[in-house]
Amino acid sequence: MIEKNIVKALVEEWLEDKDYFLVDIEVSNDNRIVVEIDHADGVWIEDCVELSRYIEDRLDREKEDFELEVGSAGLGQPFKVEQQYINFIGKEVEVLTADGKKVHGVLTAVAAPKFTVTVDEKVKVEGKKRPEVQAVAHEYDMTQVKYCKYLINFK
Repeated sequence: MIEKNIVKALVEEWLEDKDYFLVDIEVSNDNRIVVEIDHADGVWIEDCVELSRYIEDRLDREKEDFELEVGSAGLGQPFKVEQQYINFIGKEVEVLTADGKKVHGVLTAVAAPKFTVTVDEKVKVEGKKRPEVQAVAHEYDMTQVKYCKYLINFK
């Protein structure tokens, strides 16, 4: 079986001096390798092809055969690494909390492992009869939520 740390080292070599960053690597028992990369401005297919060739040229198919897939993390997929959170500051996100509550708001700050989402909520204001809608900041821990992902909005 091809070891994940070998593939990771190859990907990190290729990433040097590039604005791309590694999101995830999976290596299955049958040597199916899946590499996910991302970039603040999106991922170009030509770069996925270049990285795929870079990895293939450095792994020996004579020793062990493998299947390789290189792609982007995917818009609308849950964030896996801090840089994805940073890239979406100021954008609308959906958070599924550990207790199963969905929260929609704007990602306003990231200081790993914490991130802040600002949500419009009705808040009781002293001296007023009716609650008012105000922006309320909620802090979450990246490791304590089920997911956080960019909320694609077609409005």
